Amino acid sequence: MIEDTILYIKKIADFIGYPFSFEEIEKGSVEKIVNMCSFENLSNLEVNKSGKHREGTPGAIENKIFFRKGKVGDWENYLTPEMAARLDSITLQKLNGSGLTL
Repeated sequence: MIEDTILYIKKIADFIGYPFSFEEIEKGSVEKIVNMCSFENLSNLEVNKSGKHREGTPGAIENKIFFRKGKVGDWENYLTPEMAARLDSITLQKLNGSGLTL
């Protein structure tokens, strides 16, 4: 999805029943959506740099902790092998009987 974001944004729009019109594509609407939803843009919004989730309540946390690079395989820098195995086990259990596989 990262390699061809525009293609996948179009596919998602088609899938949810709101395909882009020729005019929207020609005006660059898809590219604008990709830019507005980019990691760089969202992580640099002032609210995400300085704001807090549930601000004013006990346990408020800074919004910036919700952002990671999102690189393929980067989970290995955050999860132990045991944690990864546990997540795999839970995922297989939840997908059981759904027809979906890892």
